[in-house]
Amino acid sequence: MKRPEVLSPAGSPEKLRTAIAYGADAVYMSGKRFGLRTFSDNFDHDEMKTSVTYAHERGVKCYVTMNIMGLEADLKVIDDEIDFTAHEAKADAVLVSDPGIFARVRAVAPDLDIHISTQASVTNSGACNFWHSQGATRIVLARELSLNDIRQIRANISKELELEAFVHGAMCVSYSGRCILSNYFTGRRSNGGACAQPCRWGYSLIEEKRPDEAFPIEQDEKGTYILSSKDLAMIGHVPDLIEAGIDSLKIEGRIKGDYYAAVTAKVYREAVDLYMRDPSGWREDPRWPELLEKLVHRDYDTGFFYGSPSEDAKIAEDRTYVKPAFVVAQIAGKREDGSYIAVQKNKLYRGDVLNVLKPEGYAEPVKVTSITGEDGVELDSVPHPGTVFYVRFDREEELPELTFLSRDGDKDGGIAPMAR
Repeated sequence: MKRPEVLSPAGSPEKLRTAIAYGADAVYMSGKRFGLRTFSDNFDHDEMKTSVTYAHERGVKCYVTMNIMGLEADLKVIDDEIDFTAHEAKADAVLVSDPGIFARVRAVAPDLDIHISTQASVTNSGACNFWHSQGATRIVLARELSLNDIRQIRANISKELELEAFVHGAMCVSYSGRCILSNYFTGRRSNGGACAQPCRWGYSLIEEKRPDEAFPIEQDEKGTYILSSKDLAMIGHVPDLIEAGIDSLKIEGRIKGDYYAAVTAKVYREAVDLYMRDPSGWREDPRWPELLEKLVHRDYDTGFFYGSPSEDAKIAEDRTYVKPAFVVAQIAGKREDGSYIAVQKNKLYRGDVLNVLKPEGYAEPVKVTSITGEDGVELDSVPHPGTVFYVRFDREEELPELTFLSRDGDKDGGIAPMAR
């Protein structure tokens, strides 16, 4: 059986390197224009060229998003970006949803692979075959499809046409992300990449004859968030995804942090590898959901893979993010004296017991026994984000570059700062 690709979000060069270190087969990214996540850092031309080269040297593919629903002004200036992406950055593919942009890619870079974005809302084999006939090499399926739908699509399309599906991360209350609420409330064009996510806001009911009285629509004591979707998590169902014929398992989250990129790439990489080694003996490793629970997230769900939107709309009970890990530092190297070079993310103290997340394998928690500043002065704590310091632990543990050190959330179960 074909090994599916683990496809990770790369919202910045740092996140790209992290996703690769933790097992991604491919990453998707965006330039400064034409992608649907303008609030992530994204890549300028120099960063994109350097990052694609970095990925290719490690056998990892790079896909560049150009999946906005373009306006007339976009079509007038997109050719230069297509030319750069294909011929200078040398990306492996672009993601497109707009037929006008699709036509420009075919004209400017006819040898560049085109993946049809989920924004195109492909839900049947007829649409897949149409795009394939036009030159598309992959379809990112609409999130509204069930696994049974995907099996039927796979059976009625060319084996050469790849299928990609979102398997983890945020879902949108609007059909395959086509939302106009953001445009209406804030003027930010959702289909141009600037969604303000008004589906995450709380709402009240107003009766037309009493416009000054707002009545809460109470789902529970916290109110209601009737437009906010649960988060998708298919880690316990990776065999079903592979057996349905999905070629690429896509993780949502270019706006989320590098810790999120690390955890999601690691667990899905391990789940796929385990299945490919022993399909009949595959079992979910309990460490996978445990790690995913420590990310900032809403309640997890299996989305529409096992049921239609009409049966269960997957509405979140509230807008609270739950159970994050409190990332305090990241390892940047090791010194000759055995101490580790670390970069501070959040405040940490000598004596802290920290969880360890490293690219390969697992490690038990370690206790911080000493902290030294770059000037050689012993410290009780490191309070300022971005500070470089040297740290020792209570036992020997090989911690490679890009290892994360974290605590669990605060004592009240709330959100730890910067825990993304």
